[in-house]
Amino acid sequence: MSELWLVRHGQTPWNVEGRLTGWTDLPLTALGEQQAQALRGWLSAERFGRVLASDLQRAVQTARLAYGEPQEVLAELRELNFGDLEGLRWAELPESERNALLAFEGFQAPGGESTAQLRRRVYARFDQLPPGRHLIFTHGGVLRMVLREFDQDRFLPPCAVLGLDWAHKRVLFVRGEGADGS
Repeated sequence: MSELWLVRHGQTPWNVEGRLTGWTDLPLTALGEQQAQALRGWLSAERFGRVLASDLQRAVQTARLAYGEPQEVLAELRELNFGDLEGLRWAELPESERNALLAFEGFQAPGGESTAQLRRRVYARFDQLPPGRHLIFTHGGVLRMVLREFDQDRFLPPCAVLGLDWAHKRVLFVRGEGADGS
């Protein structure tokens, strides 16, 4: 069995401003640090075969505060590359781009990557993990993509945790849907 616990990073300055944040390497806000630290008591009671994180500082910082030093820091676990849309506020996006991003499937940011490319890169890494429990610090787009695979299209807030039985492709739990700091 492969059990994956996916953790969205804590709040960043661009989350507060409503900006698309893909590969821009931003730190956590003070609230983001608090969100990550709030997971520590719960996560420290659990044991994982591997602890992985996206190589972007917001994910690594969340891992350190919520659990400890990740054993692997990987670019494959990054958020969607928003290309020319990176840093734009939702309201600044052309309506066609907003609609395409909401639909998700088939979306490709101009100068960025498609959701299909995101899926291939992330799932290739997930599929390489050995059987066991793995804690993975990643991004909101990754969690949304995975939830869509299980017919659950929703956005999860910073420091939400999604538990998966990866081998049987089912959701085990979602923790933190009511969290503050979107």
